[in-house]
Amino acid sequence: MGTYYIPRNYRGESRILYIFTVKSLITTAVGAMIGSLFFFIFQALGMVPIGVGIMAFFAFIGFAVGALKIPTIVAFPITKKIGGEPIGEIIMRYAKFKKTRKMYVYTKEEKVVKEEKTNE
Repeated sequence: MGTYYIPRNYRGESRILYIFTVKSLITTAVGAMIGSLFFFIFQALGMVPIGVGIMAFFAFIGFAVGALKIPTIVAFPITKKIGGEPIGEIIMRYAKFKKTRKMYVYTKEEKVVKEEKTNE
């Protein structure tokens, strides 16, 4: 008898404290570090609660970028195209587009045309 590889689902094993994946933990820490700059400014002015609130807000924004996905809402055409994709990937794609000003979009019609040309 031979040995067979049985694939395992590693999806849930990369979670820390259940809500944090490694990516969302890193983006939360980056958001908290950005917010800590504001915390130190408000601490020097004697407004510690406001500084803590701003730091928590930036940490939440970092968590949202790392963990949340865009929902697919049928009523809005843009969410049909990007629904289910993480917010962080959309931001990275936008930054790459702004840098190069190039975007490649493939449709079913283009694939059919390419296949017809190769068959001839």
